[in-house]
Amino acid sequence: MFHHDSPEEAAFRTEVRTWLEANLPATLRGRTNRPPPAELMPWYRMLSRKGWIAPHWPKEHGGMGASLNEQIVMTEELARVGAPQLPAQGLNHIGPILIEFGTEAQKAKHLPPIIAGDVIWAQGYSEPGAGSDLASLATRATLDGDRFVVGGQKIWTTWGHHSDWMFALARTDPQAQPRQAGISFLLLDLHSPGVRVRPIRTIAGDDEFAEVFFDDVAVPAQNLVGKLNDGWRIANALLGHERLGTSNPQFALIALERIKTMARASGVMADPAFRDRLAAASINVTALLALFNHAVELTNRQRGLGPDSSIIKIFGSELLQSLNDLLIEAAGSEASMENPVPTAFGAVDVSTSFLQVRRATIYGGSSEIQRNIIARRVLNLPQ
Repeated sequence: MFHHDSPEEAAFRTEVRTWLEANLPATLRGRTNRPPPAELMPWYRMLSRKGWIAPHWPKEHGGMGASLNEQIVMTEELARVGAPQLPAQGLNHIGPILIEFGTEAQKAKHLPPIIAGDVIWAQGYSEPGAGSDLASLATRATLDGDRFVVGGQKIWTTWGHHSDWMFALARTDPQAQPRQAGISFLLLDLHSPGVRVRPIRTIAGDDEFAEVFFDDVAVPAQNLVGKLNDGWRIANALLGHERLGTSNPQFALIALERIKTMARASGVMADPAFRDRLAAASINVTALLALFNHAVELTNRQRGLGPDSSIIKIFGSELLQSLNDLLIEAAGSEASMENPVPTAFGAVDVSTSFLQVRRATIYGGSSEIQRNIIARRVLNLPQ
């Protein structure tokens, strides 16, 4: 939106746009919710066969090794065509972490199935008593010979009931001080004996989340990522990837197009005051693109995001909510409809989209936690 394509980038954009138009099923376009695996994973595997499933991964690990501008093109074109949200825990979270911290055996075992779409991953961070205060987590992992024995519970686990594996934080030294010093980062096979998963239905009517219970689950010691009791360092590196992923401008771009479609259909586009608010929203989406692209460039240069990830998480998640507030305004009396609103320009899902983004400022670390991080690490304010 603020970058002019070079001739090579313009040719790549044309290739991406043409291929997406020809291959993305109409039933997957413009979906507010994430489609179930039976619908979504064939599309994931199609992108994988094309070589476009992981633009940000290095080629040696099965990724596209795309330049920053190629990644921007992919983001914009996926948004333009209304592509569905893919399961991100493998592609954007554990994949990059294993590339950085994993052993060669862990990379060889886990990276190819992520690229191929043969395995779905979940994240095991939050617990009933440890959400924003993640360091207070209670799930235990006791080292017993060549295995860990894991007991505890994780909650708000995205796609936990569809997943095959989980990367999780567990307390391996209950006596360690500070508390972060006794946490390790483990890879858990969710098909292991002792694992129970229960879906959670949300206010938006989907079952995007689940709670997962571990009853003395045996986990091979080689599934430890990094060193024993060093999981907090890895967890923070992963949170940077997660906060960047949750602020992907693809979602804001799609929301902006929904607003425009609904405003044309309802006639509110003729209102100068509404157009002013829409212009301000468009400027903020452009600003989010700039922030996101800067963060991607830092990541590509193997520089840690640090507090940058908190800044982009706040801006991106709160912008997504304000965009959906504007969508409600554009829809007027139609906003309360449970089903998508039919218009001459296509159906627009208003209420479900509005309800889904209520959680955007919570997952990946709430806005309150992000502001605390910025206050301490950037502004150096007293605790």
